[in-house]
Amino acid sequence: MKDGEKRLALLRHWEHAGEPDQAIAHEIYHDDVVLEFPQSGERFVGVGNIKPWREKYPASLAFEVRNLRGIGDFWVAENAISYDGAPWSFTVSILEFRGEKVAHETIYIMETWEAAEWRKPWRDGVPMRWDAPRTGRAQS
Repeated sequence: MKDGEKRLALLRHWEHAGEPDQAIAHEIYHDDVVLEFPQSGERFVGVGNIKPWREKYPASLAFEVRNLRGIGDFWVAENAISYDGAPWSFTVSILEFRGEKVAHETIYIMETWEAAEWRKPWRDGVPMRWDAPRTGRAQS
């Protein structure tokens, strides 16, 4: 699988992530995929363990792909996520392919915060925008 095809597969994944039927979102994974959330200390092994809890997730999710880059078997996605229409939070997914599918994914999710005023003299005058996607948008 070429890098362009991997990019399209990942974009398709987030386009369908959060839907009640997770079949399309989970096409990118090997059956024995490992999914880790370092902040909560959770580790899930296998699509058979990941897909069911995602289908039962108690909130509606919207995803925004902000930046997706990678080469070969290593990809990083900078995304935003909103739970039940709440303000956006940052996410970073580190994805490792084995052949044509993802074998390992690590997801970090964090809230935004107000920038410290004392840093203002060194900041770029144009703030980052959270109301418009950089590379694509996926909502469900």
